[in-house]
Amino acid sequence: MEPVNRNALFSNIRRIVVKIGSGVLTAVDGLNTAVMEAIVADIANLRKRRVEVILVSSGAIAAGLRKLGFKKRPESISQQQALAATGQSSLIRAYEEAFGRYGLKVAQILLTRDDLVHRRRYLNARNTLLMLLAWKIIPIINENDTVVVDEIKFGDNDNLSAMVTSLSEADLLVNLTNLDGLFDKDPRLHKDARLISTVHKVDRRLAGYADNIPGVLGRGGMGSKVKAAEKMALLGVPTVIANGFKPGIVSRIFAGEEEGTLFLPR
Repeated sequence: MEPVNRNALFSNIRRIVVKIGSGVLTAVDGLNTAVMEAIVADIANLRKRRVEVILVSSGAIAAGLRKLGFKKRPESISQQQALAATGQSSLIRAYEEAFGRYGLKVAQILLTRDDLVHRRRYLNARNTLLMLLAWKIIPIINENDTVVVDEIKFGDNDNLSAMVTSLSEADLLVNLTNLDGLFDKDPRLHKDARLISTVHKVDRRLAGYADNIPGVLGRGGMGSKVKAAEKMALLGVPTVIANGFKPGIVSRIFAGEEEGTLFLPR
């Protein structure tokens, strides 16, 4: 197949969803504020170019760990919920301070699956989201881990980011993780792992690659990221899975550079 001209593909994009995973935002002692601030700087640069940005961000539990002095994430669901409740305010404050340096305001939206499957609640969420964008405010969305048990046990922000991309009619989903993209095997275990630059269609072979690359800190792993990208492809929206630790990664993706794995729209 001929190489894809990413610059041409992304040239008319005016609204994107950026999902930041736990593996990117979590440091040994809690939130990785240095990485967060680097991504915020990228997003501020896009806002100068009049690109609307919606954030889907993990990190509430990581912020709670730092706040309460926990050394590691507990296994108990109730403890995880309590950490999320404690850390959510710290997470949004960290974003508020980071974006505030660029004169940008943020708003927090906490959602559950029920909010996006019931028609009236779906429309309410959509109207709020679009109004925030009209006011040039950065929406920061997370699952409401503090009240819904199965959101922590079974949910993941990869699926949420796909639903938010659909909800907001965004033109691109950027999924930032702690790997350079989708590989044919786990690059943390295999030095000969090969990065897959472009995916035209998700088949069993590719799904198998993803299933063999588990997540370390988050709930999703590579499998859920590929499933989210497949959903977006069917809706005609491209997705890029890329390394959130790379400086300027969002700007480089938006500029059409060969970063991460691009899933083409169907």
